[in-house]
Amino acid sequence: MITLQGRTVAFLAAPVGVEQVELTRAWQAVEEAGGTPRLLSTAPGRIQAFDRLDRADTFPVDQVVGEVEPAAFDGLVLPGGVANPDRLRTDERAVEFVRAVFTLGRPVAVICHGPWTLVEADVVRGRTLTSFPSIRTDLVNAGAVWVDEEVHVCTDGPNTLISSRRPADLPAFCEAFVTAFAKSAR
Repeated sequence: MITLQGRTVAFLAAPVGVEQVELTRAWQAVEEAGGTPRLLSTAPGRIQAFDRLDRADTFPVDQVVGEVEPAAFDGLVLPGGVANPDRLRTDERAVEFVRAVFTLGRPVAVICHGPWTLVEADVVRGRTLTSFPSIRTDLVNAGAVWVDEEVHVCTDGPNTLISSRRPADLPAFCEAFVTAFAKSAR
């Protein structure tokens, strides 16, 4: 059995707009593997999740992204939703946090529209990944190689980058990132 015992995984989400199922299913996968998930956002309080375009639940923020050290985390999950990464990529603290996680060589898992934040952090150049089809052109223009796959694990770079297209891919996505996070060394 794969275990994340003793590992802390950051989940980065904007105050409004994260796709709830992409947050909660990935969060559950970390917990089931024995890891500790932590919700980071750009503001304290609670984040508002969505089920597509409808408001869903709110979730408490554990820490504000500008007040934590990226080195404190063993991995990073960037859930999607259209509004979530669009808001994150306009917050320099969030973008810098993502860039720092890559520099440290920590594994990063991203799904749906989440790669927009990676584009802003300029960390996809030369990397192969997948995403929701509508942001394919953005990724290609940022220098990425885009593939249409349920899940893609890219190891040609400073860290392992796990990506998926949409909520239907969550089972494969969660399995792939838990495996990658378990293999990574801090």
